[in-house]
Parts: sequence; structure tokens; C-alpha cells
Amino acid sequence: DAEIALRYGQMQWVSRINQALEDDRFILYAQPILPIDKNSDKTSNKKHYELLIRMVDENGKIITPFNFLPSAERYDLIQKIDCWVIQNAFALLATHEDFVNNINFVSINLSGQVMSSSDFLKYIISQMQAYEINPEKICFEITETVVISNLDAARKFISTLREIGCRFALDDFGSGLSSFGYLKNLHVDYLKIDGMFVKDMVKDPIDHAMVKSINEIGQVMGMKTIAEFVEDKKIMQSLKDIGVNYAQGYYIDKPKPFIDILEA
Repeated sequence: DAEIALRYGQMQWVSRINQALEDDRFILYAQPILPIDKNSDKTSNKKHYELLIRMVDENGKIITPFNFLPSAERYDLIQKIDCWVIQNAFALLATHEDFVNNINFVSINLSGQVMSSSDFLKYIISQMQAYEINPEKICFEITETVVISNLDAARKFISTLREIGCRFALDDFGSGLSSFGYLKNLHVDYLKIDGMFVKDMVKDPIDHAMVKSINEIGQVMGMKTIAEFVEDKKIMQSLKDIGVNYAQGYYIDKPKPFIDILEA
């Protein structure tokens, strides 16, 4: 009964997502990611931002992605949303040159379904060319579970875009069961340590050990590490002691409308 209720609830979102796409009622938010030790790497001291999507409902209320993305993924609407994000993000970046010049890069989340789509790969490249976006200013985030489920497709997707200068981050790292083994054959620039370990690392020695080990593996493999869910000063200091490179979370700043950040 619970499964049927969940499925029914997700189906109700299908028409709402399609209508929101038709009415252009999505909006980009952004959350900053800051270097933890600003003295360790002078070339990476600039901010970078992760772009996040929100839906605006018929009454102007902001709806978080946790409500509509599961339905979009189940009913094959996620690629349409990813295309909306790419097109709108590039359009905003193209008209705010000063912002682009003063940041390290922006991160854009991609869903698992687009990894095996050659058409979507071509779409990214064509939009990048159309808006004259510097590929070095774009970092694509893909989740660890997606990579594990389709490693060959992910590897090809990543290598194609890295060849033109884009960067890649592996999101929610640590949540998968075979985390370390496949990293040798996967060329990504950043490891984002799953926030489920970060948020309690000061109180829980196991979580602390997980964060420490993920960071050490990443550093040995030449990757920069980013800790999610950094919510207070104690966590920030613990991450600095371990040697994590970047922090993201409410202690740094909450997500805000991207256009407000650009105009500021």
C-alpha cells in the first residue's frame, strides 16, 4: 500500500513538471564552496558555486528538488530538466562576464540517465559553443551511485568533456559499497565527501575516520576534496586539521537565487 501511494504521488508530479517546463517556472539557486586553508593553494582561493534547481509552483511558492526530482527520474523527464539547467546556466554566465572572471568555476549537477546519452553530450557541447562558455569554468557533478551502476558510459562521458577543459566532481562519495576500487580508472578532479559522514564527524569517531580516509585517498590520487554539510565552526576546524580542501554548507552560506548572486 505504501509503495502504491508513493507511486501515485510521483505520478501527480509528472503533469506539474511538464507544465513548469512549458511555463519556464524553474529557477537556479547557487551555494558557495570555499577553500578551507586559503594559504595552501593560491591558485584555488577563488570561490566556486554549486548550481541547484528549484521549481516555482502556480502560486509562486519555491519547491525544493527533493519533491519533484524522484518523479522526474522515474518518468523520464530528468533529461528535459538537465537541458533546462544547462541552457539557463550558460545563458546567465554568458551575460555576467565579471562574475565568471572572478570565480574558480561553477558546478552543475547531472542525472544518471544522461550519462549514456550521446545526444545530451552533443547538446552540452553545442550550448557551450553557442554561449561561448569557457569549459574550464564548468565542473559537472555526478553521484557515486550513478557511476557505479554504469561505469563504462560514465567514463566515456567524463573523458569527452574533460578533453575540452571541463572538470568533474564525484558527488556523495562514500555512499556506495565499492567506493575506492573503481577510482583508479575514473578521472575526476574533485571528491565530494558525503554529508552524512561530515555532519556528525565531531561527535562520531567512525564518521571522523570515514572523512579522514576518503580525504587521504583523494589526495593520494591527485584529487581535491570537498566536504558537504559543514554546519558549524567545529566541523570546519576538524576538516582543516584533516586536510580537506573545500567546505560547503550552511556554516559558509545557504543557497540563494543565482541571479541575486550574479547581480551582487
